Amino acid sequence: MSSFVYVTYIRTTPAKLWEALTTPEFNRQFWFGVAQESTFEPGAAWKLVGSEGKIYDTGEVLECDPPKRLVLKWRNELRPELTEEGYSRCVMELAPEGEMVKLTVTHTIDRENSQFIKAVTGGWPAVLSSLKSLLETGKALPPRDKSGS
Repeated sequence: MSSFVYVTYIRTTPAKLWEALTTPEFNRQFWFGVAQESTFEPGAAWKLVGSEGKIYDTGEVLECDPPKRLVLKWRNELRPELTEEGYSRCVMELAPEGEMVKLTVTHTIDRENSQFIKAVTGGWPAVLSSLKSLLETGKALPPRDKSGS
Protein backbone atom coordinates (compact mmCIF):
# COMPACT_ATOMS: atom_id res chain seq x y z
CA MET A 1 0.00 0.00 0.00
CA SER A 2 1.17 3.54 -0.79
CA SER A 3 -0.23 6.58 0.97
CA PHE A 4 0.07 10.32 1.37
CA VAL A 5 -1.33 12.31 4.30
CA TYR A 6 -1.56 16.10 4.44
CA VAL A 7 -2.84 18.02 7.46
CA THR A 8 -3.48 21.74 7.57
CA TYR A 9 -5.28 24.13 9.88
CA ILE A 10 -7.46 26.78 8.27
CA ARG A 11 -9.04 29.78 9.98
CA THR A 12 -12.61 29.20 8.77
CA THR A 13 -15.76 27.28 9.65
CA PRO A 14 -16.48 23.66 8.73
CA ALA A 15 -19.43 24.84 6.58
CA LYS A 16 -17.31 27.33 4.60
CA LEU A 17 -14.51 24.77 4.10
CA TRP A 18 -17.05 22.15 2.97
CA GLU A 19 -18.51 24.64 0.49
CA ALA A 20 -15.03 25.37 -0.85
CA LEU A 21 -14.26 21.67 -1.27
CA THR A 22 -17.53 20.71 -2.93
CA THR A 23 -18.53 23.70 -5.10
CA PRO A 24 -17.04 23.82 -8.63
CA GLU A 25 -16.96 27.64 -8.74
CA PHE A 26 -15.05 27.69 -5.45
CA ASN A 27 -12.76 24.81 -6.55
CA ARG A 28 -11.62 26.65 -9.68
CA GLN A 29 -10.40 29.57 -7.58
CA PHE A 30 -7.91 27.56 -5.48
CA TRP A 31 -7.41 24.42 -7.63
CA PHE A 32 -5.73 26.35 -10.45
CA GLY A 33 -8.77 26.25 -12.77
CA VAL A 34 -9.77 22.65 -12.02
CA ALA A 35 -13.03 21.64 -10.31
CA GLN A 36 -14.67 18.60 -8.79
CA GLU A 37 -18.02 17.77 -10.37
CA SER A 38 -20.48 15.53 -8.53
CA THR A 39 -23.75 15.57 -6.62
CA PHE A 40 -21.65 14.35 -3.66
CA GLU A 41 -24.12 11.64 -2.74
CA PRO A 42 -22.84 8.12 -1.96
CA GLY A 43 -22.63 6.15 -5.21
CA ALA A 44 -22.59 9.27 -7.38
CA ALA A 45 -20.06 9.71 -10.17
CA TRP A 46 -17.20 12.11 -9.45
CA LYS A 47 -14.73 13.80 -11.78
CA LEU A 48 -12.03 16.44 -11.73
CA VAL A 49 -12.43 18.68 -14.77
CA GLY A 50 -10.28 21.48 -16.17
CA SER A 51 -11.71 24.80 -17.28
CA GLU A 52 -11.25 23.69 -20.91
CA GLY A 53 -13.44 20.61 -20.25
CA LYS A 54 -10.57 18.12 -20.06
CA ILE A 55 -11.23 15.29 -17.58
CA TYR A 56 -8.24 14.82 -15.29
CA ASP A 57 -9.58 12.24 -12.86
CA THR A 58 -12.73 10.15 -12.38
CA GLY A 59 -14.27 8.05 -9.67
CA GLU A 60 -17.16 7.70 -7.30
CA VAL A 61 -18.37 9.19 -4.03
CA LEU A 62 -18.05 6.41 -1.45
CA GLU A 63 -19.07 8.40 1.65
CA CYS A 64 -20.36 11.91 2.20
CA ASP A 65 -21.06 13.33 5.67
CA PRO A 66 -21.21 17.15 5.37
CA PRO A 67 -19.36 19.05 6.74
CA LYS A 68 -17.18 16.35 8.28
CA ARG A 69 -16.05 13.68 5.85
CA LEU A 70 -15.83 12.97 2.13
CA VAL A 71 -14.46 9.70 0.72
CA LEU A 72 -13.77 9.32 -2.98
CA LYS A 73 -12.76 6.45 -5.25
CA TRP A 74 -10.28 8.25 -7.52
CA ARG A 75 -8.37 7.39 -10.70
CA ASN A 76 -6.15 9.54 -12.90
CA GLU A 77 -7.32 9.65 -16.53
CA LEU A 78 -4.55 11.70 -18.16
CA ARG A 79 -1.40 9.67 -17.71
CA PRO A 80 -1.67 6.02 -18.89
CA GLU A 81 0.92 4.80 -16.38
CA LEU A 82 -1.19 6.26 -13.55
CA THR A 83 -4.52 5.11 -15.00
CA GLU A 84 -3.28 1.51 -15.13
CA GLU A 85 -2.55 1.59 -11.39
CA GLY A 86 -6.33 1.61 -10.88
CA TYR A 87 -8.43 3.39 -8.30
CA SER A 88 -7.12 5.09 -5.21
CA ARG A 89 -9.04 6.23 -2.15
CA CYS A 90 -9.08 9.83 -1.01
CA VAL A 91 -10.46 10.72 2.43
CA MET A 92 -11.04 14.36 3.41
CA GLU A 93 -11.79 14.87 7.08
CA LEU A 94 -12.78 18.20 8.64
CA ALA A 95 -12.60 18.72 12.40
CA PRO A 96 -13.39 22.05 14.11
CA GLU A 97 -10.75 23.28 16.54
CA GLY A 98 -11.74 26.62 18.04
CA GLU A 99 -11.60 29.30 15.32
CA MET A 100 -9.98 26.85 12.92
CA VAL A 101 -10.76 23.66 11.05
CA LYS A 102 -8.26 20.83 10.89
CA LEU A 103 -8.33 19.40 7.35
CA THR A 104 -6.76 15.99 6.86
CA VAL A 105 -6.46 14.57 3.35
CA THR A 106 -5.38 10.92 3.16
CA HIS A 107 -4.78 9.49 -0.31
CA THR A 108 -4.03 5.75 -0.56
CA ILE A 109 -3.77 3.06 -3.22
CA ASP A 110 -3.38 -0.69 -2.81
CA ARG A 111 -0.01 -0.81 -4.57
CA GLU A 112 3.57 -0.47 -3.37
CA ASN A 113 5.67 2.40 -4.76
CA SER A 114 2.68 3.93 -6.55
CA GLN A 115 3.51 6.53 -9.19
CA PHE A 116 0.03 7.98 -8.64
CA ILE A 117 0.72 8.62 -4.95
CA LYS A 118 4.09 10.09 -5.91
CA ALA A 119 2.22 12.47 -8.24
CA VAL A 120 -0.31 13.59 -5.59
CA THR A 121 2.47 14.32 -3.09
CA GLY A 122 3.33 17.26 -5.33
CA GLY A 123 -0.25 18.26 -6.08
CA TRP A 124 -2.03 18.24 -2.73
CA PRO A 125 0.35 20.63 -0.89
CA ALA A 126 -0.04 23.28 -3.62
CA VAL A 127 -3.83 22.86 -3.88
CA LEU A 128 -4.44 22.87 -0.12
CA SER A 129 -2.07 25.80 0.49
CA SER A 130 -4.01 27.74 -2.14
CA LEU A 131 -7.30 26.75 -0.45
CA LYS A 132 -5.99 27.94 2.92
CA SER A 133 -4.83 31.23 1.40
CA LEU A 134 -8.17 31.79 -0.34
CA LEU A 135 -10.25 31.15 2.77
CA GLU A 136 -8.01 33.20 5.08
CA THR A 137 -7.12 36.15 2.82
CA GLY A 138 -9.67 36.07 0.01
CA LYS A 139 -6.93 35.41 -2.54
CA ALA A 140 -5.75 32.02 -3.86
CA LEU A 141 -2.12 31.33 -4.69
CA PRO A 142 -0.91 31.93 -8.27
CA PRO A 143 -0.14 28.84 -10.40
CA ARG A 144 3.29 27.38 -9.73
CA ASP A 145 6.14 27.82 -12.17
CA LYS A 146 6.99 24.15 -12.78
CA SER A 147 10.14 24.99 -14.73
CA GLY A 148 12.05 25.38 -11.48
CA SER A 149 13.17 28.94 -12.17
